[in-house]
Amino acid sequence: MTSGNESSSQPPGECPKPELCALDSVLPGVSVRIKQLNGSAEVTNRLREMGFCEEQRIKLLMNHTNIICQVCNARLGISSQLAKTIMVEQIPAPTAKPKPT
Repeated sequence: MTSGNESSSQPPGECPKPELCALDSVLPGVSVRIKQLNGSAEVTNRLREMGFCEEQRIKLLMNHTNIICQVCNARLGISSQLAKTIMVEQIPAPTAKPKPT
């Protein structure tokens, strides 16, 4: 795992590995699934209490100084530093179903 102090060479919104990236690198409007929480036990336990649990689906609403996510039908804000500790995978967009004829 990286320390979070290292500079990232990938463009914003791009994951270094398509299957896993930090929440702060996701573009607004994208739905993701939390795969891993990195940090102290106290911080990860508090994130879980707030709804940021492993396998939880969330949607990133805004990515500026703070990160705003929709979690369990609630909007929650966290710092971008904290978002770096939340590793996620992008959920593929649903494919359009053909209309019955």
